[in-house]
Amino acid sequence: MANEHIPVLLEEAIEGLNINPDGIYVDCTLGGAGHASEILRRLSAQGFLYCFDQDNYSILRGKEKLSNISDNFAVLEDNFLNIKKHLEVLGVNKVDGILYDLGVSSFQFDIGERGFSYNFDAPLDMRMDQTQGLDAYAIVNNYSFQELKKIFYEYGEEKFSPGIAKKIVQEREKKPIATTFELVEVIKRAIPAAARRTGGHPAKKVFQALRIAVNNELEVFDKSLKDALGMLNPHGRIVVITFHSLEDRICKNDFKEKVEVKIPRGMPIKDCDIVREYRLVNHKVITPKPEELENNHRAHSAKLRIIEKL
Repeated sequence: MANEHIPVLLEEAIEGLNINPDGIYVDCTLGGAGHASEILRRLSAQGFLYCFDQDNYSILRGKEKLSNISDNFAVLEDNFLNIKKHLEVLGVNKVDGILYDLGVSSFQFDIGERGFSYNFDAPLDMRMDQTQGLDAYAIVNNYSFQELKKIFYEYGEEKFSPGIAKKIVQEREKKPIATTFELVEVIKRAIPAAARRTGGHPAKKVFQALRIAVNNELEVFDKSLKDALGMLNPHGRIVVITFHSLEDRICKNDFKEKVEVKIPRGMPIKDCDIVREYRLVNHKVITPKPEELENNHRAHSAKLRIIEKL
């Protein structure tokens, strides 16, 4: 059984959404329904919450939890990549707030057989959508040295990417690397002993990189966020919680494109003459308070950004 889900930056996310009780809201990452529950509690009979998730276990648990609060919600079994298309089919073109709580849910980490965690021995899987074909086993055992090196370096920011990729290719020639613990052992043997003694678990960055590659997380988030920005009503907000620098960079850049107006050099336009469509609610990224860091270890790398449609 999975551990109890503890939503990260809950208070800050709900405050950031500035919820209108009669509004329409979207939780793009239902997960354990921690954030969704708090949104739903603040909605009136006229308000409504749409939740996206593609993980069957999260969907079942989330529906059960939300049903105890209100009936003013719908869980859409889809990747949030399709937020605009899916909601338009339902007749929803504009919304008052959208939340992204990125990364892997507590359920997915804590259920060992899903293969997300290096702390449990399980088949190499890492699929958020268990109906898709590509999994971590296929990447580890079939991708070339160059492809593996690129994935580990770009998605995991792993400085020992060449050595790890080379070791994986060598070991899989003897027999397939089938489980999380088998992969962990290969990674350990590829990293210098001195480096293994510092910086946390030696497999952390590779596992992150594989998960991102399996689920195409960065491209999906970028496309979804760009669509979401165009769906906001006036005074509507988007709140994004990220857990590593790659996600945060995408969010920061997408928000920056919306709030900055580029004026050609020499044009007689003053800043006060510019009509902006969006504003950053928090110019400085929001991070968890010390007490949250003490009580929830998964909050340590979390960052929160908020943008508002004017």
